[in-house]
Amino acid sequence: MRPRDRGAAGRANRHRGEVEAVIDGERRILCLTLGSLAELETAFAADSLMGLARRFSAGGLKAEDLIVLLGAGLRGGGNLVSDEDVAGMSVEGGLGGLARLVGDLLSAAFGSDAAEAPTGTDP
Repeated sequence: MRPRDRGAAGRANRHRGEVEAVIDGERRILCLTLGSLAELETAFAADSLMGLARRFSAGGLKAEDLIVLLGAGLRGGGNLVSDEDVAGMSVEGGLGGLARLVGDLLSAAFGSDAAEAPTGTDP
């Protein structure tokens, strides 16, 4: 699926919590919007945004967790993708690139503490 048109610049606005990544060879914008965060609260059975932040900062994310996180971030950035689409995508830089991307996405949404979550993932 193609991302929405973001104008000529097409660059992430960190002040809005956006991050940029090359996924499946295409530069995309990801953002955890309020709607994306509500989606994640439901997916991870979190009772609040603080509960969600604690869940991510605890580390130990599974591959399925990363799919859900990336899907929410992609949709929040205006990309029309399903979690099934995300499961088949590749992130530039492989597993290391994926860990950095998830860290950047969580950091943009929650601050630097949540960005440490990917370090607990196993390859």
